Amino acid sequence: MEKLNHSEIIVLMLQLSLMLLTARALAEVFRKLKQPAVVGEILAGVILGPTILGHYFPEVNQYLFPLEGNSALVLDGFIQVAVILLLFIAGLEVELHLAVEQGKRAVYISILALFFPLVVGFAGAYFFPEFFGNENPGMRLVFALFIGTTLSITALPVIARILMDLNIFKSRMGMLIIASAMIIDILGWLIFTVILSMMGSGADKMSIWHTIGLTLGFTLFTLTIGRMVIDRILPWVNKMLAWPGGLLSLSMALCFTAAAFTEYIGIHSIFGAFIIGISLGDSANLSEKAKEIVHQFINNIFAPLFFVSIGLHINFVESLNIPLVIVLIVLAFVGKVVGAGLGAKAGGMKTREALALGFGMNTHGTLEVILGAIALGEGLINDELFVAIVVMVIVTIVLSAPIMKYFIGKTRGRHVRLQRDNPRHVNREDDLV
Repeated sequence: MEKLNHSEIIVLMLQLSLMLLTARALAEVFRKLKQPAVVGEILAGVILGPTILGHYFPEVNQYLFPLEGNSALVLDGFIQVAVILLLFIAGLEVELHLAVEQGKRAVYISILALFFPLVVGFAGAYFFPEFFGNENPGMRLVFALFIGTTLSITALPVIARILMDLNIFKSRMGMLIIASAMIIDILGWLIFTVILSMMGSGADKMSIWHTIGLTLGFTLFTLTIGRMVIDRILPWVNKMLAWPGGLLSLSMALCFTAAAFTEYIGIHSIFGAFIIGISLGDSANLSEKAKEIVHQFINNIFAPLFFVSIGLHINFVESLNIPLVIVLIVLAFVGKVVGAGLGAKAGGMKTREALALGFGMNTHGTLEVILGAIALGEGLINDELFVAIVVMVIVTIVLSAPIMKYFIGKTRGRHVRLQRDNPRHVNREDDLV
């Protein structure tokens, strides 16, 4: 059995140390700037990769982050585990009952906010494949579906943080956005299972329909019977096993088992981790403190490794296609703001509230970057499109909060004027942002 030699162990330890330290330093800088830590973590990878370190000190970059060899292979294993765990905690944030409580208004918003940008992105990539960098004519349909899906997903963790910063997380609009984003996450990932199968990623022995059937069966089983079983097991785990060690062990075991199953049936392992995360996170016996422990464990150790790895082997300067970046950003804003805004109007919201909600829903993040990394690894997209996706993600993260704040301020100003002009007017909860 081949093992890491002395120098490869040294390189691996230096890789992990530098990635974690640089990611933490820049994450703290961006927190001070009131931006999500993920932006700093991605920038850390750009600094350590060929864009900066590789440009000015190529020998150092090649020594620390070689493209081949055992240390590169082991680091890739760490990154794969990090991606799986990231989707697991994304699933933990999905609360199914919240989506149900918001009723048809959330359904209107989520459906239009998912399918409008999906159609816009699909049409652009399908009819102009060369502009988007599709180098494989035989994968035109899959390529277009990938672009559409990437533009349609809303980053649940990022938008939750923005709503908290704006102090509207518990408001009607905040709950609507969160519920709609949850529905979009689930539907978006079901669509992405089809894309993964069409890519040929996974078990070759299964047909695409067999894979989709098993995926739907796994999803329904896990979110119904599996969720009830987990809910019954958790009290015993909390009572009989050391806390939080027992809970962490069970959570990780369930996560990796589900990930292995979906990888086996031809769907990427991250889907299994996401679905089992929903089942576990929706349990009444999983306390917020327990969730926080799992989040801290993953967000501060594994998540930075993945986001730093994004920039380790891509030159963001050489691969920056400005026209492509601009078009992707425009498609993202138009698709999501119009789709979510129309859904909000259909649900009875006023125009400014609908616009605030639309811009809030146009927050991209972890999932899109993960999808892009998978597609890049599968050869579906090139470096230029991947860089454009990362830039689009960062732009939507940075702009969502101030634009939402602007429209929310206008809406609150309207309520103040109504109260001043008509003292008998009372702001009910349904009127409040």
